[in-house]
Parts: sequence; structure tokens; C-alpha cells
Amino acid sequence: MDSIYFWPLAIAASVFVGMGKGGLPVIAMLAVPALALVMSPVAAAGMLLPVYVVSDMFGLIAYRRDFDRTVLTIMICGMTVGVGIGWALAHIVPEPVVTLVVGLIGAIFALNLILREKPDTPARKPRWGSGMFWGTITGFTSFVSHSGGPPYQVWVLPLKLSKAAFVGTSVIAFSYVNAIKLVPYYFLGQLNLENLKIAALLMAPAAASVWIGVWLVRILPEKLFFEIVTWALLILSLKLIWDGATGL
Repeated sequence: MDSIYFWPLAIAASVFVGMGKGGLPVIAMLAVPALALVMSPVAAAGMLLPVYVVSDMFGLIAYRRDFDRTVLTIMICGMTVGVGIGWALAHIVPEPVVTLVVGLIGAIFALNLILREKPDTPARKPRWGSGMFWGTITGFTSFVSHSGGPPYQVWVLPLKLSKAAFVGTSVIAFSYVNAIKLVPYYFLGQLNLENLKIAALLMAPAAASVWIGVWLVRILPEKLFFEIVTWALLILSLKLIWDGATGL
């Protein structure tokens, strides 16, 4: 935190969080890697969690009517289980291993969409078995490294929700998972007074950026939006593979 680059990177991270909560795909997941350039990834994740939670409130206001009830119910149940497992295994499972696995899953899925899937492929139905599986992985990876996006999209993208329902369901689901992470993060020592003071200063740029994200989502054509989601998933997954491999 003594680095001259800390505050520029911290503000950039808060903007990433806000725009992600405004519905721009995957961009919020750039926040922890950006801040990790000047502090440990674990400390960065803890510091940014309150910023995520506050940004979630503004995202909920924007998308409170746009969601798929069935998909959201299944994901919330799975995420709850995943966060519980993450809490229980927090001191056992190495974070680089989780990061590498998440990256591999996301990259394989994104490449499959880009190279093989046809535009007229019928939408899948949201089933409890597969939903609980991917929801649990989403909750676990979100708890360990704020990287729940790739496994979440592996299950949700083939359902072919509308743009509004996709964004709204994502915002509400991750708002929930961020809220329930507060208690275990506190007991694991990742939330402290100093972190909270810095997080409070970062909440204003994050909140303002939510509305920028909402505006951009609304003007993007639906086909282009989902193409951006898929390519963003691939790029981020490759970054996670790199981070996990170098961390090991």
C-alpha cells in the first residue's frame, strides 16, 4: 500500500467492479488481478469485497426486475453450498490450483462455443442436477479467488437467456454470493479496519461506474453482447491459467 501505484490501481479496480456490476461481462474479475500488482491477491480480495457488496446494491436497483427465477433459485442454492465448502477448505486447497482449474474450464467452454456451436442450437433447460454442480463450483471459486464467472457462464450461457435476463440474473446471483462471503471473510481475517477504510474511499468510483456499465449494456446489440461475453470469458480464462500455472 506504500507504492505510488497503489491508489491508481485501487481506483481502477473499483471502476472495474462497478462496471461489472452494471452488467458488463467479466470486467469485474479484472479488479483483483489489477490490485494484486501492488499487494497479495488474498489481501486484494478481502479489501475489494466490501466494494463488491456496495456496488451490488446499485446493480440490484438497475436490474431488480430482469432475471430468470428458476435459474436464480438453482444458482443461489448451489452457490451457498460452494461458499460453505470454500470456507471449510480455505486453509487446505492452494489458491493457484483453483485458479488454474477455473481457467481451464472456462477456456475449453469458450473455445467450444467459438469453434463449434451454431447460432440455431436450441436452448438447454435449467436442470437442478447440473445447476447445483456448477453453482457449487461457482460459489467455491468465488469464495477462494472472486473467480466465479467462468463456471457460472459454463452453465448459464447454453440456457440462452435474453440479454436483460442474463445480466439481471448474474447481478442478483453474485450480489447474494458476495453478501454471504462477508462473515467467513471476517473470521478468516481478510476484513480489518484498515481495509474497510480504504474500501470506503473506493465505493464512490465503483458506484458511479455501475451506471456506466448499465448504459453500455443497454446500447449493445444482443448478438454482439453475447459474443463479447464469450470472448471475454476466453481471455479471462487464459489469464487465470497463466496466473495459476505461475503460482504453482
